[in-house]
Amino acid sequence: MAATETSPHIPVLLDPILKAVSPVQGTWLDGTFGAGGYTRGFLDAGAARVIAVDRDPLAFEMAQPWAGDYGDRLVMQHGVFSKMDEYASDLDGVVLDLGVSSMQLDLAERGFSFMRDGPLDMRMSQDGPSAADLVNTSSEEDLANIIFLYGEERASRRIAKKIVLARADAPFTRTLELAKLVESCLPRPKPNQSHPATRTFQALRIAVNNEYGELWEGLMAAERALRPGGQLAVVTFHSVEDRMVKRFLTARAGAGGNANRFAPQIEQDAPQFTLKSRKAISADADELEANPRSRSAKLRVATRTDAPAGSIEAKAIGMPMMRGKSK
Repeated sequence: MAATETSPHIPVLLDPILKAVSPVQGTWLDGTFGAGGYTRGFLDAGAARVIAVDRDPLAFEMAQPWAGDYGDRLVMQHGVFSKMDEYASDLDGVVLDLGVSSMQLDLAERGFSFMRDGPLDMRMSQDGPSAADLVNTSSEEDLANIIFLYGEERASRRIAKKIVLARADAPFTRTLELAKLVESCLPRPKPNQSHPATRTFQALRIAVNNEYGELWEGLMAAERALRPGGQLAVVTFHSVEDRMVKRFLTARAGAGGNANRFAPQIEQDAPQFTLKSRKAISADADELEANPRSRSAKLRVATRTDAPAGSIEAKAIGMPMMRGKSK
């Protein structure tokens, strides 16, 4: 689906998803509605109904010009995908795109971008503590751990120390002032390297929105919400998320194996999913050319069995943990 005035966001890996779950039918839940690319794609491909979930009220406001075209086949649900089983049950499929919506990045007033000056916000739901609150009140140790764990930034301690020193004079309120401080802590980037503040801003966004916790809870919620034979499709954009999804699906498909080949075989419950493929699906050359955002995207698809839903510990799927918050 190409970008248009009413749909500026090009959905990543949409065609491979539709191919992997074909034939598209029944009721699907799009847990990351955003600009509606997946929802429209599934409705156009034959889904009887799509329940579109988003915690950002702006997503539903922006969908008004086209949402009526689908009548009651489109149900818009304000909320978080970690609670999807409260919104629906016996679903034929669930699709999740874990990337940040371009409509959020493009609006300076939402405070997600280190390239545009705006309030240091980053709240997808537009309520609760903001990135400014986190930056101005967290201890130096907590800031360093957030930046390292959630952003995989090696200079996290240097950045955290400089943030704490700077905020003693005046609190951080704007995106560019924080971006410039982070930039001053790191070497000048080489051509084609990402902006120095990329990892720090990613870390703050993940922490503000509890993105890893949402993903962990959301995968278990999908397990509860899907009917036997229902399909789960998840698109990730960085290694931590992909690791969490891969480990969850591998464990729930009963394919984890024994850590020690000499140990007795561990008796496992009946698997809750079967894997469509052990290997993630990536964008082909045509999609990479049309949509550079797809470069880092990975798709994993699995089918729900009739085994009872269960639970899994966050650490078992590699979710990064702040000290004192293990589960």
